[in-house]
Amino acid sequence: MSHTVLCAVDISNHGRDLKVVQQAARLAALDEAQLDIITVMPDFGMSMVGGYFDKDYQKEALSKTKKELNSLVEEALGQDLNTKVRHLVAVGSAYEEILKASKADKADLIVIGAHKPDFKDFLLGPNAARVVRHSTCSVYVVR
Repeated sequence: MSHTVLCAVDISNHGRDLKVVQQAARLAALDEAQLDIITVMPDFGMSMVGGYFDKDYQKEALSKTKKELNSLVEEALGQDLNTKVRHLVAVGSAYEEILKASKADKADLIVIGAHKPDFKDFLLGPNAARVVRHSTCSVYVVR
């Protein structure tokens, strides 16, 4: 029995991640589990690249990302279900932040999409592969 399902999405894959969110909602509904949806934005602040952005860029990007995540979930599940979902926005490396969130949530299941694979990734994207490899809970990969 699942208590928490963590769904990881990339908001830049808006159209493709709709079915990932919908599948996560179906799996959470089976056990009446809490559905948490996370997206991870890169951290430009500490890198050399960060010097090329305004000092308020990270705060503005975080606000925009939260709105886009809310929009994605509402489009996928409707307004009523969207209000019951916990929306999480993390900053850093995608797979590391997804794994941290799953531990913090005590997630029983992670639902993640596998998109845009390169031949070297053996048909599973690098973030999805790392989450599968290093997760302490079950992972459901949506193609």
